[in-house]
Amino acid sequence: MEHLHALVQQNAVMISAIILIVSYIFIAWEKISKVTIALLGASITLLVGLLETEKTENLARYFVNHIDFNVIFLLVSMMIIVHIAARSGIFKWLANEILKLTKGKPKLVLAALAIFTAVASAFLDNVTTVILVMPITFAACKKLDINPVIFLLTEILCSNIGGTSTLIGDPPNIIIGSAAGFSFMDFINELTLIVAIIMVVTIGIMVFLFRKQLKSTQEKMDEVAKIDNSRSIRSVPLAVRSVIVLALVILGFVTHDLTHVPTYLVAMIGASVLLAFEKPAKVLVNVEWNTIFFFIGLFIIIGGLEASGGIDIMAKWLLDVAKGSQETMAFIILWASGILSGIIDNIPYTATMAPMLASIQNIEGPQYTHPLWWCLSLGACLGGNMTIIGAAANVIVCETAHKHGYKISFLEYLKYGVTITFISLALSSVYIYLRYLR
Repeated sequence: MEHLHALVQQNAVMISAIILIVSYIFIAWEKISKVTIALLGASITLLVGLLETEKTENLARYFVNHIDFNVIFLLVSMMIIVHIAARSGIFKWLANEILKLTKGKPKLVLAALAIFTAVASAFLDNVTTVILVMPITFAACKKLDINPVIFLLTEILCSNIGGTSTLIGDPPNIIIGSAAGFSFMDFINELTLIVAIIMVVTIGIMVFLFRKQLKSTQEKMDEVAKIDNSRSIRSVPLAVRSVIVLALVILGFVTHDLTHVPTYLVAMIGASVLLAFEKPAKVLVNVEWNTIFFFIGLFIIIGGLEASGGIDIMAKWLLDVAKGSQETMAFIILWASGILSGIIDNIPYTATMAPMLASIQNIEGPQYTHPLWWCLSLGACLGGNMTIIGAAANVIVCETAHKHGYKISFLEYLKYGVTITFISLALSSVYIYLRYLR
């Protein structure tokens, strides 16, 4: 075993890079569970000695130090809060109330559900949001006698767009926030404007493309306008508790710059308060542990590459390609992130890019990398719209639609996904240039 470890140390960069690349290939292949691939890659990383399994004087090589527990605790805590709140029915009630305000007019219904999806995705995870909005969409479309695929496609696109705007809206942002030290308000201040513009443009395009199909009779529109929302709230005490805790958690995120309480700690306190009224075993079983262990496995694999010096080599190579130009670097990261995130999972991509940008920051300084972090966020999150497999929410909506008798094929989705993604990246390019680079 000692000979193996010595051999690994001599070729650490190459071996760690092979583990990462092979893991990427199998994650993209999707024939084996991605959490299995991540944990297997992490196990090999530890087995061959790329990282230490016990504490030594060199803490940079201790595997636990490469697991970003800020990300893990924030994810678990928000999953607990959102699951408990969703069980109360408060989100369904809110969506129905918004739907009633549209008076059943199809174009307004589409816009209202799209905006609700985008805003909810900024504070809940995308998967939870689409799961909440789909039953409401099917019910409204049945009353209006309109093909729900139009609405579902728009909701997929808006869920990924809306999730881009906040620290907790999409997992890549959680990784970026932790790596760059950005607060909840940093994301709001830097990304809300461009996300709002992209959302409005996206809804406008979808309404225009489907304008001939977004029609219904006055009688059918009245049915939607008078939808019964009295039974949406399943438990009033649970709904009240959930709203208060969720509001206080978001307030804690917003006031981070004043209180300096870490976002993961705010979320943990909120989750703990809600769990005090629940049976924890029943709640914790609904946490997406696959996602959590996927993150842990990835952090260890990438930690192996980082400890070997591979991340620094990649960072210097990227600087050489950009010839030191901040503008060139920004657009490379934005467009590469957008396109690659439509093809492969944006979580491992971002988890790899974040330490590389941190390495570039060590070389060039925070001022040089500041816009690059936002390029990574916009590219990784918006790129999820490009294909059906670009984000988990896309897959879930398309599978649910199929179960209801409405098939959304890969190629049909691609027409709209590619169009919206490239328009989103073009608008983001203009925004990044005008705000940071001119």
